[in-house]
Amino acid sequence: MDRQWMYADRRSKEFIDGVHYFLRVAEANRQRGFICCPCNKCKNQKEYSASRTIHFHLFESGFMPSYNCWTSHGEQGVEMEEDEVEDDNIPDFSQYVGFEGNQTGEEEIAADGNDVADDLGQMLQDAREDCESEKEAHKLDKMLEDHRTSLYPGCEQGHKKLDTTLEFLQWKAKNGVSDKAFGDLLKLVKNILPRETNCPRQREVDGQLSKKRIHAKVMWYFPIIPWLRRLFRNKGNARMLRWHAEERQQDGMLRHPADGSQWRNIDRKFKEFGKDARNIRFGLSTDSMNPFGEMSNGHSTWPVTMCIYNLPPAMHEEEVCNDADYYSRPKQPGNDIDVYLRPLVKDLKQLWKKEGVPVWDEDKQEEFNLRALLFVTINDWPALSNLSGQSNKGYKACTHCMDETESTYLKHYRKVVYMGHRRFLAANHPVRKKGKHFEHKADHRTKPKHRSGKTMFDMVKDLKVVFEKGPGSQPIESEYGHAAMWKKNSIFWELPYWEFLDVRHAIDVMHLTKNLCVNFLGFLGVYGKSKDTLEADSRGFTGACVAVAQACNDLKHMEQRGDLHPEPKEKGSHYLSPASYTLSKAEKESMFECLESIKVPSGYSTNIKRIISTKEKKFTNLKSHDCHVLMTQLLPVVIRGILSDNVRATITKLCAFLNAISQKVIDPDRLEALQNEVVQCLVSFELIFPPSFFNIMTHLLCHLVKEISILEPVYLHNMFPFERYMGVLKKYVCNRARPEASIAKGYGTEKVIEFYVEFIEDLRPIGVPESRHEGRLRGKGTLGRKAIMTVDNNLFRKAHFTVLHHSSLVAPYIEEHLALVRARNIGKSDAWITRHHIDTFPTWLRKHLMGNESINQQLAFQERGPSGSIATFQGYEINGYTFYMRAQDMKSTNQNSAVRVNAMGHDGTTATYYGAIEDIWELDYGPLKVPLFRCQWVRLTGGGVMIDDSGITTVDLNKVGYSDEPFVLTNDVTQVFFVKDMSSKGKKGRGPDEPKRQVVLPGKRKIVGVKDKTDEDYDQLDGQPPFTVTIDPSILLSNEDTPYSRSDHKEGTIVRRKYMRSTVTADVMP
Repeated sequence: MDRQWMYADRRSKEFIDGVHYFLRVAEANRQRGFICCPCNKCKNQKEYSASRTIHFHLFESGFMPSYNCWTSHGEQGVEMEEDEVEDDNIPDFSQYVGFEGNQTGEEEIAADGNDVADDLGQMLQDAREDCESEKEAHKLDKMLEDHRTSLYPGCEQGHKKLDTTLEFLQWKAKNGVSDKAFGDLLKLVKNILPRETNCPRQREVDGQLSKKRIHAKVMWYFPIIPWLRRLFRNKGNARMLRWHAEERQQDGMLRHPADGSQWRNIDRKFKEFGKDARNIRFGLSTDSMNPFGEMSNGHSTWPVTMCIYNLPPAMHEEEVCNDADYYSRPKQPGNDIDVYLRPLVKDLKQLWKKEGVPVWDEDKQEEFNLRALLFVTINDWPALSNLSGQSNKGYKACTHCMDETESTYLKHYRKVVYMGHRRFLAANHPVRKKGKHFEHKADHRTKPKHRSGKTMFDMVKDLKVVFEKGPGSQPIESEYGHAAMWKKNSIFWELPYWEFLDVRHAIDVMHLTKNLCVNFLGFLGVYGKSKDTLEADSRGFTGACVAVAQACNDLKHMEQRGDLHPEPKEKGSHYLSPASYTLSKAEKESMFECLESIKVPSGYSTNIKRIISTKEKKFTNLKSHDCHVLMTQLLPVVIRGILSDNVRATITKLCAFLNAISQKVIDPDRLEALQNEVVQCLVSFELIFPPSFFNIMTHLLCHLVKEISILEPVYLHNMFPFERYMGVLKKYVCNRARPEASIAKGYGTEKVIEFYVEFIEDLRPIGVPESRHEGRLRGKGTLGRKAIMTVDNNLFRKAHFTVLHHSSLVAPYIEEHLALVRARNIGKSDAWITRHHIDTFPTWLRKHLMGNESINQQLAFQERGPSGSIATFQGYEINGYTFYMRAQDMKSTNQNSAVRVNAMGHDGTTATYYGAIEDIWELDYGPLKVPLFRCQWVRLTGGGVMIDDSGITTVDLNKVGYSDEPFVLTNDVTQVFFVKDMSSKGKKGRGPDEPKRQVVLPGKRKIVGVKDKTDEDYDQLDGQPPFTVTIDPSILLSNEDTPYSRSDHKEGTIVRRKYMRSTVTADVMP
């Protein structure tokens, strides 16, 4: 075949036509999607995905010599030998063609996977082609120039001016360096490096802050459309934005918002939107934040943050976008928040249009029209009112019950309370008919009906509000002297789809749990200032004492529960009889002895000792997460053995409910039972606590299950991730005179760096801190590595047997050996057979496989046995857990040595075993290293492990067993921790001073932030719920004569006349 055109003038028509013909042949014979480049430089040693790159190379350098037979492009023939001499007489026409670099704009990917034209340069070039203004094009031209410019002439490390600028910028943002210090550093670096150095100047890195007067109100808005475009320009992010449709586990359980009914309803209602899995569903949250961390400072900043629900749950926190920052000094914005949300709503409207916005998908290598909607907002209770426009105070405060809210104003408590929860019970529930403790009335009402979005829109569409306070403002008038149910027509009603959403504003369970916890502890008398100081005046009484005194006077005013009315005493003081929730001094001592002894696993919660005062028997400095841990795990344990049985069962049942809805996986078939349980608890509380207990947050418990079925598990729509993100924003404040500007600058810097560093190797984004478990999920010794050359032969043999016993390759030989042992020892007990099997199996297996060269190589290493040198550790991390030896735990403030394992017993049944780690070994089988825990196990029989009526598991650590099988593979265990069971402690003067038993509670895997983990296989709290109450306490309590009072002790509260005159009304005075 005559192919002289290949070496003709590259400007000639025959060469141009020939190259086009060659490229068609090459395209038809791609190998794994790549084409070898036959140019005079690459010589078929490099491959590229784009034919235009090869087209450019051929015109720039011509074909390699003697490549007349295209053997690398589908033709058969003889290739040029390696030692064949190239023809150097072929003329080089590149000097005439005028090519100076790759002008095709195509990405050049070498065969070994390395980028020839690196990704950062390619990204800048692509952005240059897409820019819409001459100003933007000029900026990108300058960046491209900096990307090609070496840091200094002859820089052997390959540092470029742009890369160095980005690294400087990342260092500055990560360490919170001020502008002045950063400018001084750049000057110092420029003086140290050679004079020709192209060192970036400060204004090139940071820009200049103009000296302007500080405004009274400032808003910074970060448009969401460019942010979404940046996300899709990253291949990994573009793929994960389709995760909910392509990779999400779909087994009928509630794991993700896509499993809820609202997601499905949107797909049915708006079919075109639901067809493309890339269309975005947003969550929005806003809350007040003090950027200085000083509670006395009146400065208020309100960041509006958004998350993307398309992503896996573990990535929600990492991909939070800060949209708008504004502050209003010194008060919150109230209704005026709509003014600041206007730019965001404008973008949301544009994203909802049928044509959407054009976005490039790097993963699918195509442009598509992106659409998005606001799926739900998550806010605390005051902010929910500001966003929704619905008044959540007063007589119609419930956002679900609305005008059917049952509310009562308490004269002495001076607040509205919300009761009447019997109407939420099942229609045939016996307590509905009983009126003994409910003003002798039955309750056959139905629960409030659900209001559709269209119905609610009809309520507000005609409301007219003029924003800002002062002259000209037009607030909504009150109704009959009470606050109106609606304050305004929210700006979100402008979104075309808003009225079709079932839940637009979710209840924040984080703040609800905190409020409920503080309410509980206040009535129990263990939160707030002391009520035992009899000389304190009214100003010194807060928390529990005020609540108890006001509650008793309200009961007297309502002529209810006469046993709890204040009793006049000498010198004007009054005695408040103990209610059913009043703790005696001994009960408080028992409760705080238990709390003081608690040591939790690393990362589980704060150190419990830091939030209690043992001397005053009070909780102090409770944070939101502390309240979450107390209400979902610890409170049912610390009240064991105190209070009456039915009161304790009710509190435990509510905690079990909060624990169940906090799980990351929820069975939808359990939702109806959960709803019944929480209503039973609320009805029981109406029999136990006074009306003042029932604030709006307590009432909202009965609506949580409904929101779970519509939205998703509550951990995906509470404010924990947004609150953590606000903590990140606070760290950006370097200039206290301009906090919002500092936050905006820090946020913008971080997002720029996170986007660019994805195109530069060996640079990591700032963002959420890397998990300490990154790279440790498969196991890594972390503390006290030490090698032991010799160990006890008996223990060594048992450890080796454990490894063999859990190997799938060895399993067939185990059955064979067991059958052999039984056949040779007829009449021996099963326990003897097991011990003999453990002692003799490793030796038998080695002899049995000796000389067999056909066995698996891994099996060969295992049967030879481990090295006699064993590595030991005091600490080990695996599967997101941190484990310690028991001896190390004794010196630590945490408890990391308790474990649980599900294993099959000798009788073939699976059981759960509990124990504590004594030693951590790592056996060396050559290329295979196996970590083991040597544990002291609690025997299952003889009272070693027990489960009571509340579903709480307790163990007696003194009843040990299974000493023949002390080892377990580290990968098989789950972390637990033990808490004193105060109900097992003998009475004073009888029995031991320490409790005999320990309550078992589950640990928590710390998996969030670990790369490539989507949380699908990692539950927040592992294993079965720590407690379950199957009885209905409302029935038991309604059968009691006085379920609201205690008769087993007389340790009530004495309040002096000084307080009564100030806070309690005159009708209780003597």
